[in-house]
Amino acid sequence: MDEPRSILIFIPNWVGDVVMATAALGAIRRTYQHSHIAFLMRPYVADVLAHAGLADEFLFWPDSQAGMGATVRHIRDLRRRDFVAAVLLTNSFRSALVARAAGIPRRLGYARDGRGWLLTEMLRPSRKDGEYVPVPALDYYNDLARAFGCGEAGDRLVLATGPEDEAAVDARLGAIDEDRPLVALNPGANYGSAKCWPAEKYALLAEMLTRQYDARVVASLSPKEKPIADRLAAAARSPIEIFVDPPLGLGPLKALVRRCDLLVTNDTGPRHFAAAFDVPVVTVFGSSDPAWTDTRFAQERIAMLTLECQPCMERVCPLKHHKCMQDLPPEMVMEKIRQLLPASGRRQKRGETSRDRATVQSEEVHG
Repeated sequence: MDEPRSILIFIPNWVGDVVMATAALGAIRRTYQHSHIAFLMRPYVADVLAHAGLADEFLFWPDSQAGMGATVRHIRDLRRRDFVAAVLLTNSFRSALVARAAGIPRRLGYARDGRGWLLTEMLRPSRKDGEYVPVPALDYYNDLARAFGCGEAGDRLVLATGPEDEAAVDARLGAIDEDRPLVALNPGANYGSAKCWPAEKYALLAEMLTRQYDARVVASLSPKEKPIADRLAAAARSPIEIFVDPPLGLGPLKALVRRCDLLVTNDTGPRHFAAAFDVPVVTVFGSSDPAWTDTRFAQERIAMLTLECQPCMERVCPLKHHKCMQDLPPEMVMEKIRQLLPASGRRQKRGETSRDRATVQSEEVHG
């Protein structure tokens, strides 16, 4: 297959999906090293993909409130750039319509949501009895890379940080005691409250970590998650450093996760930062189905009950009791943690610094 002169890749909107797509993005970058590769994405996603060396250019969707005129100008700009191939990691009808309207001759994506006629090459998602069959997003995106001539993409997720990200975390953490494990908590979830383990249970878990491991516990939340941060602070019976005002931001959050010995998180985007940086992670599941987001990361453990109503995949508990999270005890999460943290409680000795690991991963993308 001839190497296309220029490739436009439509990037997913959710942070977790973006991270799970990086194995496919890395395969495309390695296969087409001489192509000009541009990513089209929402602006907030840029911090997730920054510094990884996966693209030559970042392009952004116009603001959703900007009106039809902004969309028309955006399509004209894409047409002037004369892309010869588009890979749609997004499932939306809009992305396929824009790719066609921009005159991109080769358009690869999944035939769903009535958009198959807008594509020139298509894959069909697995379905049974009219419903989509759970397929890990990692495989979903890797299949697109394979169809684009990239062979097997593998399971390695690719992220990196920049000096500004590292400096921001340096300023927030200060000195790190090498004899104490550093544990990050991620108690929020943009998707909805059904994915959130209660802040009070995170506080109890932090107390267990402090007592059993002498851990230094930090928690990161976004500004709109301040109510969760407030509940966490009110319930804390041991020290928890809560980063919410000002928030870390996605770039520094990557740097924080990379430095940690463990991440405990709801099923939300930063969960996959841990897999990308080979950091042990315990993920607490409630309404969502792990089958959709499995990355086969050997150092991940899942804490989840087995209620009849699980998984409902809803943003808010439709039964109003939220038992999948309310009834999940901190002891269950702690049992998973013991499988990952050394019994001594000392920080895990890593062979490289966090900055070194970023350099290695970025270089691996380019072969």
